[in-house]
Amino acid sequence: MIPTSHPPRLILASTSTYRKELLARLRLPFDVAAPDVDESPLNGETPGATALRLAHAKAAAVLDKHPGSIVIGSDQVATLDGEQIGKPGNHACALLQLQKMRGRRTVFHTALCVLDGRHSVPLVQIQDVQTVVAVRDLPDAELDAYLRIEQPYDCAGSAKNEGLGIAILEKIDSDDPTALTGLPLIALTGMLRNAGIAFFTA
Repeated sequence: MIPTSHPPRLILASTSTYRKELLARLRLPFDVAAPDVDESPLNGETPGATALRLAHAKAAAVLDKHPGSIVIGSDQVATLDGEQIGKPGNHACALLQLQKMRGRRTVFHTALCVLDGRHSVPLVQIQDVQTVVAVRDLPDAELDAYLRIEQPYDCAGSAKNEGLGIAILEKIDSDDPTALTGLPLIALTGMLRNAGIAFFTA
């Protein structure tokens, strides 16, 4: 653990507004940098392995440009029956996703990686936080109406649980309630504490 009399630069390796808003809850100063990483899954790669690999790759890409920093990388992959579910991108694809997911349980792998670049060899902390989501068995008309209101086309799984999307969900099982939104804060605060970052002072 490195003392924090001179706090290190903290960087979020993501341009996601959701992750930025979540990290801001911790009231720590941080910067944002866009990682230049190909997010395509590899052949034969499990969803959890994809998420872990990409979270590390994003953090490493940003650390290369900002040595000496502590960099946070995260990636999320949803899976239903072993099939990866990505960001829908448009209304038709989002409706198809929700139709497949309704009445069923989808697993979201939210991988988190913290790279501490204050060491000659960066220290790595990495974890896959899993969330199981059950979508209500709703008719097409309701799913379509929800999508037209919230338009969650940049969200894997086509629903914003922090918004109106909560109304189409039946159950969320997770050890970390912020994981589904994209950045597991319980896991992250533990990792940052391990890196010597204090959240409270007496």
